[in-house]
Amino acid sequence: MKRTIMSLIGVAAALGAVTGVAAVAAPDAPRDSAAKGGTRLPVERSALLCPPPTSSEVGDTTYTAFTPKGTGGKAGAQGTAGLLPAQPGKQQDGKGKPPQDGKGKDAGQGAQADAQPVAPLKQPGTPVTATTDRADAPALVGAADGALAPGWTVQQTTSIAAGSGRGLLGLSCAAPDTDFWFPGVSTAKDRQDYVHLTNPDNTPAVVDLDLRGKDGPIQSASGENISVPPHATVPVLLSTLTGTPTQDAALHVTAREGRVGASVQAADAKLGGDWLSAAADPAPGLVLPGIPADATSVHLVAVAPGKSDADLKVQLATPNGLITPAGLETLHVKSGMTTTADLKDLTKGEAGSLVLTPADGSSAPVTAALRVTRGKGDKQEMAFIPATRPVGERATAADNRDKGSTLSLVAPEKGKDAKVTVTASAGSGGGTPVSKTYTVKGGSTLAVEPPRPQGLKGSYALTVTPEAGSGPVHAARTLALPQGGLPAFTVQTLPDDRGTVVVPTAGEDLSLLTK
Repeated sequence: MKRTIMSLIGVAAALGAVTGVAAVAAPDAPRDSAAKGGTRLPVERSALLCPPPTSSEVGDTTYTAFTPKGTGGKAGAQGTAGLLPAQPGKQQDGKGKPPQDGKGKDAGQGAQADAQPVAPLKQPGTPVTATTDRADAPALVGAADGALAPGWTVQQTTSIAAGSGRGLLGLSCAAPDTDFWFPGVSTAKDRQDYVHLTNPDNTPAVVDLDLRGKDGPIQSASGENISVPPHATVPVLLSTLTGTPTQDAALHVTAREGRVGASVQAADAKLGGDWLSAAADPAPGLVLPGIPADATSVHLVAVAPGKSDADLKVQLATPNGLITPAGLETLHVKSGMTTTADLKDLTKGEAGSLVLTPADGSSAPVTAALRVTRGKGDKQEMAFIPATRPVGERATAADNRDKGSTLSLVAPEKGKDAKVTVTASAGSGGGTPVSKTYTVKGGSTLAVEPPRPQGLKGSYALTVTPEAGSGPVHAARTLALPQGGLPAFTVQTLPDDRGTVVVPTAGEDLSLLTK
């Protein structure tokens, strides 16, 4: 009898545990249901991946790492945060396994064990920098835990003085994932676009690369089943995936095994170079913030990855409200294909943001990116602005300079103003943190020179924190560092910095025993 009772108790406990897991992972639950029934807590561990910065002999790179103050972290755990070198993927052996160091470890793990961390943090609230001018600087694999994990952000900024891809290249190092979209890549003869795939884990990752063009999928057998060894990085030149040059394409990166960080480095013979970060996940509506006021050319590439065509209403959020660009009221994007629009100098001397919303009842998901150019003639420089998620709880820009930083805030919904607090934190060079609050009128873009720490010496970090209850806001930071007569610049979008996560409340449901 006791055995029967104990068995029933065990079954009830097991069913309760399963029910609790189902409540957490129910696929049909609305996104905000967890927030209503859960608790928002600081993350306890963060991972970031930085690709190799450049192969140029005349390039200089600065890494800036920062964790904002005030988020907390696991009680009593100060934590660590730093970046370690990854191995080049080309050092795989013929069987697709990473090289061994003679002690049973793969070479990537061995290199990390022997290396000193790059830009290690000691405390939240103070950015730390590291520099290199090496043409063979490796990719970096980073992790943060404890109090240094919530919102940990690393900016990689490279200045290249000459050659193809010269200019200013900026990138917020990416978190590992399994799915990425890069609208705006090119396999044309005047461009060299590399996708860098970096594996942070102890097991190999297997990745597929899928290119889409104006006529649909671009066939490429060589883009399938790409192996990325543990703790290693693999660069792939996109033009080697197809024999048909394509000017405006979209790249889909999918990890079928494991996870990777993915970023695209684009170098143009005439327009210089920059990093293209992954765009926000496909959705019926998009926001692309931070088009500079002096942009001389704005080029849009959109892709509809689903099974339905998408129709989008195109609007520019100016400082004075939403307007429709002349001659481009709507944009039709065919299923599985890319569509482009040359918006020329649509900002007309005022900073703006592109807002794409569903038209005529369309609900098909899309994603997009802008190629933005400043300057004229042989003094042109390009940067990319991918569609980005809203700021959410808080966003962080790690690398800002005494001159040349512009913060763009856009409240995309008319009638829904956004109120945000921007805090500037100085590095070890010195400076007192400063905060300033801005109100962004619904349907408009506000471009400001961000506050700078008092007594600033060196670079500084920014955090953007929306006020509870205000309208949604998207953000981007432009960093302009002219090189002679070249208007060198880069734009980083500022989605939520992943400082907190909702932990839903799970409970047992013993009613299943009576059904």
